[in-house]
Amino acid sequence: MLSLNNIEVIYNDVVLVLKGLSLEVPEGRIVALLGSNGAGKSTTLKAISGLLKPENGEVTDGEILFQGQPIHKKDAAEIVRMGIFQVMEGRRVFEHLTVEENLRAGAYTQPLGRFSEDLALVYNYFPRLKERRNQVAGFLSGGEQQMLAIGRALMAHPKLIMLDEPSLGLAPLLVAEIFEIIRRINREQGTTILLVEQNARLALESAHHAYIMENGRIVLDGSPADLKDNADVREFYLGLNEIGSRKSYREVKHYKRRKRWLS
Repeated sequence: MLSLNNIEVIYNDVVLVLKGLSLEVPEGRIVALLGSNGAGKSTTLKAISGLLKPENGEVTDGEILFQGQPIHKKDAAEIVRMGIFQVMEGRRVFEHLTVEENLRAGAYTQPLGRFSEDLALVYNYFPRLKERRNQVAGFLSGGEQQMLAIGRALMAHPKLIMLDEPSLGLAPLLVAEIFEIIRRINREQGTTILLVEQNARLALESAHHAYIMENGRIVLDGSPADLKDNADVREFYLGLNEIGSRKSYREVKHYKRRKRWLS
């Protein structure tokens, strides 16, 4: 469904952030993109969704194909109409609008006659939003705002949802609830999902395939089972030692070995 082929992204004509990045997102699957802060994960999503230009960024090489069509030169509005919707890091809800008004904004590309049916679908996945439908979004909790951001994406009938750090700043119980809903949406609606997440354990539990990104490049990919068995992934992303127990802070602080893919 989505292919990135040797993508390079430059900011302000001088800062090279993505350096020949390639990845595939098959239709109907959940694909995770893992990496530390500054690896280029959010830039990858912005390159796909056409949001580089406001930040003086540009795809300078390679191509991005969605259902066989190049999209890396299209603007963001056109990309949304093609069926790609990005849920930004930090939720980015319209704080002065009510929950239902936020959802109505997400449906702006869809026929008016479909609104009630789509609204019922969102409330089925997020009953808490129905309870708060007339509440101003700025007064929702962080978890409720994340639910609203995902619900707003669903209102656009996306073929592909890109989620940027959906667990950020949320309590563990809320994170587990939101990830279960993400899996349900994929399973029940057939929606393809590209998931950017620093919580590697949760991402690998949810995804069908995963990529690991460092310094603007893909350094490793495979099935979640294969990646969980990789010594470097276990140590640097899951925080496990060789026998599978959690590493202590002292062990991490004094650890010297470099990741094999950077050697």
